[in-house]
Amino acid sequence: MQVEDNILHDLLSKLEHSAQYSRRQTAIKAWNSQQTTLKRGLAITPVKFGISFTATLFNQAGALVHVYTDGSVQVNHGGTEMGQGLHTKIVQIVADELGIPFELIRMTASDTAKVPNASATAASAGTDLNGRAAQFAARNVREKLAAFVSGLDSCGAGAIEFKDGQVISPKQSRPWQTVVAQAYANRIQLWSDGFYATPKIHYDKTTLSGRPFYYFAYGAACSEVIIDTLTGESRVLKVDILHDAGRSINPAIDIGQIEGAFVQGMGWLTTEQLVWNNQGHLSTHAPSTYKIPATGCIPKHFKVALWNEPNREDNVFGSKAVGEPPFMLAISVWEALRDAIAQAGGDLSQLHAPCTGENVLQALHSISSHEKPAS
Repeated sequence: MQVEDNILHDLLSKLEHSAQYSRRQTAIKAWNSQQTTLKRGLAITPVKFGISFTATLFNQAGALVHVYTDGSVQVNHGGTEMGQGLHTKIVQIVADELGIPFELIRMTASDTAKVPNASATAASAGTDLNGRAAQFAARNVREKLAAFVSGLDSCGAGAIEFKDGQVISPKQSRPWQTVVAQAYANRIQLWSDGFYATPKIHYDKTTLSGRPFYYFAYGAACSEVIIDTLTGESRVLKVDILHDAGRSINPAIDIGQIEGAFVQGMGWLTTEQLVWNNQGHLSTHAPSTYKIPATGCIPKHFKVALWNEPNREDNVFGSKAVGEPPFMLAISVWEALRDAIAQAGGDLSQLHAPCTGENVLQALHSISSHEKPAS
């Protein structure tokens, strides 16, 4: 598909400047020239990640919003909360749509008895799909309440505002709870469903043509590493990230997702090696043998900034998906390790992912006085 929203040129330039990439590159080469055992490497890499299920039928979601006579609100949607902050974002979306405090809203557990035929919470589209559906459901309720209040105050429904727990007309301001109670007494519907289907997308798997993605999320990372040429051990020293989350719904959640995804990708490319024995059994089957990143692996210099420009497509609040895209930012660690090995005079054709100590030593074999380790 044709990319219509590319921002990587500006994003990369901004990160290069903020991370002082050129200056550090020169300093690292000078430092390496004075070292025999330790070598540093630096790399900056971009990411472009398409957002939507390529199976078009999965790009749909439903939600329910129920308003009770005390002003409290219950929300249910088809997404799965697994610690990524999906429920929190959707509560924020509904609260904003109704102009009420966050605390008045209660999220209930996802249940196919309430919202059927839910798509998987995957492809980083959980908030895009379910958040939009919840927004539409809340909007339906808001429009009914606006029509009711406009009738009370003899004004147009478009003149009614929902803000800071108040329903405001040109004539007066009423508390949200008061309006809800009055609407119930006048038999106004206080609940609604919402449905969202991602627009513009279509894809033919036989011809590999169409528009499989609604939009793209972008990002870039600059990583600095150090390797020990005698042992192959490495450490990530510094990471600077600039990631495109559109107009972020919740920057704290998004930054946390970026940090977590990057560290997961770092482990994938540096320590997480699968090994099978001669009988075909997986030998790396436990924390004692399969090494994932721990707290000690996190670089002391770990800066994450958001590229805060709205999504060019009509996504919820102008946001962009933040889940899987930052995982690929960790490729900058792999490239920085390649840079360090190259500056040590190693053979990059012998480097295989992940960059474990053994694999780094194998790539350094050309300057090692030891026999080439077995792969």
